[in-house]
Amino acid sequence: MNQFERIKAMFYPLCFVGLLQAVSTTASDVEAPTPTQRLQAQNAEFEKELIQVAPNVYTGVGYAGSNASMIVGSDGVIIIDTLPGLAAAESLRADFLKVSDKPVKAIIYTHGHMDHVGGAKVFADDDAPDIYARSNSHVDRIDAGPRNSFSAKRAARQFGRTLKPGVERINLGVGPAVQPMGGFGQGTLAPTISFASERQRLTIAGIQVELVAAPGETDDQLYVWLPESKVLFSGDNFYRSFPNIYALRGTPYRDIIPWANSLEKMAGEKADALVPGHTRPVKGADEIQQTLTDYRDAIRFVHDKTVEGMNKGLVPDELVDYVKLPESLASRHYLTEFYGRVDTAVRAVFSGYVGWFDGNPTNLSNLSPKGEASRMAALAGGEEALLNALLDAQREADHVWALRLADHLIAMGSHRERAIEAKIESLRVLAEETLNAPTRNYYLSVANELGTSVEAD
Repeated sequence: MNQFERIKAMFYPLCFVGLLQAVSTTASDVEAPTPTQRLQAQNAEFEKELIQVAPNVYTGVGYAGSNASMIVGSDGVIIIDTLPGLAAAESLRADFLKVSDKPVKAIIYTHGHMDHVGGAKVFADDDAPDIYARSNSHVDRIDAGPRNSFSAKRAARQFGRTLKPGVERINLGVGPAVQPMGGFGQGTLAPTISFASERQRLTIAGIQVELVAAPGETDDQLYVWLPESKVLFSGDNFYRSFPNIYALRGTPYRDIIPWANSLEKMAGEKADALVPGHTRPVKGADEIQQTLTDYRDAIRFVHDKTVEGMNKGLVPDELVDYVKLPESLASRHYLTEFYGRVDTAVRAVFSGYVGWFDGNPTNLSNLSPKGEASRMAALAGGEEALLNALLDAQREADHVWALRLADHLIAMGSHRERAIEAKIESLRVLAEETLNAPTRNYYLSVANELGTSVEAD
């Protein structure tokens, strides 16, 4: 059994259980897997392994939250992406050297996210390789911007960095729960060669390489195409999960029309092997064609359906109910919402076109959280009645509403400790009920933060 067959054997059983549940004549025939169990099954996607993708192509999966690859040429090797930091890169570099000790002739960045560029110094070593990226590369401005500290706190929650791995933090959705973080970002090297054209054709270490502009998850994204071995490296424009069109840590709008177009371009290469920026490679021309086409169609569907709803006058809170992937796409395991979410993508599309204002003049002058909370308490019949409504919501398992009520009480400062306890409880329940790893991690991180604040009081 090869590694691709093995991953399917590990990953698909729980998905199959869900299918059996759907077609059973009685609900008691098969117990459907819980969201937590399905998220645990996703761990098979990042089991640590050096995978031989083609005769001269190797990809390290599970060494960190992202992948890095090596192409062995006649007188040297090419590295594609470099993991997030020194420790992870050193581990993979040691295993690459067992395959080939030829010098590194080139490093290629598929895009500028830190988890793909932070270990470059380790792979470069003393070889002084050329480092390729697009001319609009984000690498030189990764740490720039006034929102850095603001985003850092939210990123820590999204990735569950303070959560217990394997218990609270099951995984990152597209990466393992545990990964070496030593020297995070400390190995970044600036690109030495950049290109602004649509397609750059090169020969490096005797290997024909094509770097193709492919804006998507980032606008500096490229994909790497090896025409001789028919291997395609997609960067973060594809991984085995619904795409992260909006990140909870906070990101500028990710324009998904170019993203879909880039996927169509990738599908046009007719690859025999597809290496994503996260999760395991996909092998087989037919499977790759289906996968990239479905991924493209899902992104276009979310965009087009959201715009359709906007033109009907729907606002974001209505659009998230209006836009649902058709079953033909939602049932694909690589479009499961392990990392990205359809509803947050819908909100991102709306905001990307028209900004935060939903068109309702009422929302041009909203009350402060405390002002709205005091009025809500008055409507409920007083602060005690509002607390009782919160407790009733929890008893009825209406935890999204319970969070709203808890926030009102916390904003007013009334029954604050009890409201915080209730919020923690609802956050933990919602975490267990979600399939989306960033959402789970965010819920549990905030629950733990609130628990610490109560203890400090």
